[in-house]
Amino acid sequence: MMKILCIEDEEDIRSMLVEELEDEGYEVLEAENGELGLAMITSNCPDLILCDVNMPVMGGRELLVELRENHPKYNDVPFIFLSAFADNKDVISGLELGADDYLTKPVDLDILLAKVNGVLNNSERR
Repeated sequence: MMKILCIEDEEDIRSMLVEELEDEGYEVLEAENGELGLAMITSNCPDLILCDVNMPVMGGRELLVELRENHPKYNDVPFIFLSAFADNKDVISGLELGADDYLTKPVDLDILLAKVNGVLNNSERR
């Protein structure tokens, strides 16, 4: 079973995402900020990371930079940003940091699931 780490500080959004992903047959781990997410990544090695951008303690951008610079073992783990920041410059900035995709909130669950399934299918082919 594929394992997805959902890092989101808003509990209601995180719960909804977890429920939808579990209904799709994924094992889902949860974290409420980037610092806890980093600990989950290093202890559980998920197949995909779904991460909010703006969070307390450590935001998604800081987490992605930390992973790419100091934990190269996880560079192949797909990373998708979820954010209320929908401006083109925010999306481009997230992708330039190394995210595999960038979805804006409120997220359409059908699109989210299609992106998650597509990214995981592509990573299996590697």
